[in-house]
Amino acid sequence: MGVRRLVAAGPCPGSSPATTGWAEAPRPGHRGRSGRGRVRGGCCPVGPGRRLAERTSPRRRERRRREMVTHTTSVKRSGQGYDATPFLPGRRAGLPGLRRAAAGCRGCPLYEDATQTVFGEGDTSARILLLGEQPGDQEDRQGRPFVGPAGKVLERAPADAGIHPDGTYVTNAVKHFKFTVPEGRKRRIHKSPSLREMTACRPWLVAELQRVRPELVVALGSTAGKALLGPSFRVTEQRGALLPWPGLDDGGGDGSGGGRVDDGVRGLVATIHPSAVLRADDRDAAYKGLVSDLRVAAHALDDGGGGSSS
Repeated sequence: MGVRRLVAAGPCPGSSPATTGWAEAPRPGHRGRSGRGRVRGGCCPVGPGRRLAERTSPRRRERRRREMVTHTTSVKRSGQGYDATPFLPGRRAGLPGLRRAAAGCRGCPLYEDATQTVFGEGDTSARILLLGEQPGDQEDRQGRPFVGPAGKVLERAPADAGIHPDGTYVTNAVKHFKFTVPEGRKRRIHKSPSLREMTACRPWLVAELQRVRPELVVALGSTAGKALLGPSFRVTEQRGALLPWPGLDDGGGDGSGGGRVDDGVRGLVATIHPSAVLRADDRDAAYKGLVSDLRVAAHALDDGGGGSSS
């Protein structure tokens, strides 16, 4: 009996790399029952005979499968647009309508891993809007902004600065939680959103500003400041001062409605994010700095008449 040869079975229509392998070549003079001399095995049922198993180890097959999944995901994400505008509702929608629409936002790839969209909440006619970075782990699970440890800091600081917490509207520059999970661990670690992701989510912030129409915006942290003032913003250099409003617009989106959102917004105050207080070596000093910056916002409201400052 002669030595059998193994030949590569080429792909056929509808096949995949997982089903294309090695097939046994016919012995010289052997035509099989079909009489057509077809190669046995491969991915197609081409006559009787057993299909030979792929001549690779389970480890190599698993590696190949992961490569295919990674490639598919990369292709999917490379085609993902970065713009939330198509998901905004009509111009007449109020904040409840915006919240419902935001729940289905697919404006950037962050929605794929996040639990849910975390929209803003608070006084719908607030004179001051507090803008954070993005939801954290607890916010992502509960679907509400600033409900984690940083939220407890934000409950106290405005009150200590003379701003009634119930008279504010709180939201984030990015509405989905961006995180990473280190190998061998289960805890989700916060990861700062990119400028591209912040820009993609900006239509939601513009729409909120147009509905709430605050007099003042407080940017909590570097990411919030960059979302409003651009990548050159540095919270350490520009915190604690009343800055000119940058003049955001709706980008021409159909859903935002109203063009520029300058009307009524008199300025911007930047400060640290409440989570920076929790990470500081000297929490008391960091907290006092946060309160001091918020007092600037309270005094700016007073200068406009009828402020919330005590």
